[in-house]
Amino acid sequence: MDKEYVLKNKWITVRKDQVLLPSGIEIDDFYVIERPNLVHVVAITREGQFVFEKQYRYAINRTCLEICAGLVEANETPIDAARRELLEETGYATDNWTFLGEYAVDPSNMTEISYSFLAKNVVKVSDPHLDKTEVLETLLLSEKEVLDALKSGGIVSSLMAAPLLKYFHLKSNKEI
Repeated sequence: MDKEYVLKNKWITVRKDQVLLPSGIEIDDFYVIERPNLVHVVAITREGQFVFEKQYRYAINRTCLEICAGLVEANETPIDAARRELLEETGYATDNWTFLGEYAVDPSNMTEISYSFLAKNVVKVSDPHLDKTEVLETLLLSEKEVLDALKSGGIVSSLMAAPLLKYFHLKSNKEI
């Protein structure tokens, strides 16, 4: 079926597809948002503190509490992107990585996949190297503070909450 690109730049591509569903129904103007894949990192220090960021998000006009995250570049694997993003955004690094899962951001109309990782025993090895558009503050939170933020709505992004909830689930079942 036909595809027409409506908007295309390095951050987002919108295309209008003509779709034939498995049921036989045709949709003449189904819009699909193409975005690069993401990584999200649950980073925990040797002392058991969680590495978090506070960052202003223009679209919702809020300063958000977030785990480290970023785009997977065209030449990278998700784990390479996770390592790079953790170092660039926070200055922390480790060799102790566990894959937590992948999540479709919005499978109804988006192509974007988020790959989540656990980084254990992270240590500060450098200052952050932020992009000019990134203005963030790195914080260290206790497990209780993270759980309280999840319970109270202090973490508003589902893409931040999902890997944290997966981590706490696996931890409670002694799977990690």
